[in-house]
Amino acid sequence: MEMVFRAIAIYLILLIVFKIAGRRTLLQMTSFDLILLLIISEATQQALLRTDYSVTGAMLTIVTLIVVDILFGFMKKRFSRAEQLLDGAPVVLIENGTPIDNKIKKVNVSTDDIMLVARQNHGIYQIEKIKFAILERNGQISIIPADG
Repeated sequence: MEMVFRAIAIYLILLIVFKIAGRRTLLQMTSFDLILLLIISEATQQALLRTDYSVTGAMLTIVTLIVVDILFGFMKKRFSRAEQLLDGAPVVLIENGTPIDNKIKKVNVSTDDIMLVARQNHGIYQIEKIKFAILERNGQISIIPADG
């Protein structure tokens, strides 16, 4: 039973840490981020299994993590407030060609990040030609080009 509680605690801690780190973490992963993710996974594994390296212990931990994730998914579908709390809401970063600086700083995205997506996906080279740039819940930036 201790292993189940450990798994739930680690899941919640990782959820909070990645919520604080922000959606930008999902948007752009550098080689350092990959190394950090590997270190986190190793530390998490040690905290989850402690001295129990049995197959049964690993299976119990995996099942617990998946069940917690399914429960959170159910909560997000059933309660809109839970979805907002766990996943956040889309954030408008540019409106009618004008960057909204306080929101850009809050989500830790630069105008360079936005322009990269605008160039790659829409061939837009000027910020004024963006009607809306929206940071979606999944960490992606959506660009809606201005008319004309």
